[in-house]
Amino acid sequence: MDCPKMLRDEAAQKQRLSQRAEPHVSSLAEFVRGLRNKMGPEVSIPYFDPWDGGVEAEVLFLLEAPGPKARNSGFISMNNPDGTAKNFFELIHAANIDRRRIALWNTVPWYIGSGDKIRPASTSDIVSGVESLADLLRLLPRLRVVVLVGAKAKKIEKHIQSIAPDLEVFSSPHPSPMFVNRRPGNREMILNSWIAVRLFMEGR
Repeated sequence: MDCPKMLRDEAAQKQRLSQRAEPHVSSLAEFVRGLRNKMGPEVSIPYFDPWDGGVEAEVLFLLEAPGPKARNSGFISMNNPDGTAKNFFELIHAANIDRRRIALWNTVPWYIGSGDKIRPASTSDIVSGVESLADLLRLLPRLRVVVLVGAKAKKIEKHIQSIAPDLEVFSSPHPSPMFVNRRPGNREMILNSWIAVRLFMEGR
């Protein structure tokens, strides 16, 4: 059963890890392994979630950088046991977007914290992070939309337009608890942004 925070369970993590070779995500897992080899063993880069669309994805959600829970589970996943992932899970379902049509990734693909504390992405982090983005987009032949989630991700809008001018680019606030809980209308602001993505996908 698909539910928030399920990757807190070690058995669930092992099951997800066993699915990395499935056809819709095997090339993306290879992409991640290539990044890991390039960056070195001290860098933590989580995999794409096999429960999402993989290479069949039509929408790519780009967030800022993996948090400590993504580093621990090994996946960029809306099932990670943290508040941002829980909010993402709830909002993507409220927007009625099938997770099999999406993929989740980060502007900076590697963990940039120390211990269990992540730091904000710097400009140099973002510049380094997007170097591999064109290679990733070539692995997503059905992609139609990129959603830039949060202010840091929005900084690469021009870069995406230059390397993939045929893609539609949306932006939304970040579903972190810090933003969502700040004032009552913030959750609805994100939801409306993601509903607009779904309506675009439906041709409305």
